[in-house]
Amino acid sequence: MIAEAFLDTNVLLYACSASPADAEKQRRAEDLIVNAPFALSAQVLQEFIANALKKRALGISEAGIDAVLELAGQVPVLPVTHELIVAAVVLRRRFRFSHWDATIVAAAQELQCRILYSEDLSHGQDYDGVRVVNPFL
Repeated sequence: MIAEAFLDTNVLLYACSASPADAEKQRRAEDLIVNAPFALSAQVLQEFIANALKKRALGISEAGIDAVLELAGQVPVLPVTHELIVAAVVLRRRFRFSHWDATIVAAAQELQCRILYSEDLSHGQDYDGVRVVNPFL
């Protein structure tokens, strides 16, 4: 196993959010980052930066972006490869979800993660050994 868990973009966004409305989710996201051995993908990092810049209500600063990039340097980060995209297409067709979600699941599978922390996929769903857990329920 490369990492026990895979973090989806929303976990990183909540961890850095300065919005008072996200205070409880921020605490939970920070707890996961500190206590769960995790991995990421290049896709997750790209989505994090794009959303941090676009969603001004989150109040994520350039320093927050830099902190996530520094954190990412300390954990496994899977690049987007041809093989990953092909695996995602197979998952998308089989499970009938978005290509982007399928790529997240394919990355978690390739990194041998047992848990995928995400609020965007079906809580409890198992994708061939990767179980989705919504940490914000």
